[in-house]
Amino acid sequence: MQDVMVTTALSLPGYKIVRTLGVVRGLTVRSRSIIGNFFGAIQSVFGGNITIYTNLCEQAREETYRLMCEHAEKQGANAIIAMRYDATELMAGLTEVLCYGTAAIVARDSS
Repeated sequence: MQDVMVTTALSLPGYKIVRTLGVVRGLTVRSRSIIGNFFGAIQSVFGGNITIYTNLCEQAREETYRLMCEHAEKQGANAIIAMRYDATELMAGLTEVLCYGTAAIVARDSS
């Protein structure tokens, strides 16, 4: 699925929604490693962006986004509308990251 066919909006400009196929999602559960925590602690002493945690978050979001798109394609969708991310700390150092949206079949709007 092309990134241009995924939107956080409730519609896709230039397209009409022919049919919705329901909610699709991608899910991952991530933990911080001891080494990651060590380097994160060192970076936090100096302040600013804690890149080791930023990279972990980016990887988790990329993975859940890809899984959501795969789920939508298996449903026969060519677009996803109302896409969102959510994260929940399950326990100290263990976080669930969820990417979800509504799978849809869209067609170019000829009007």
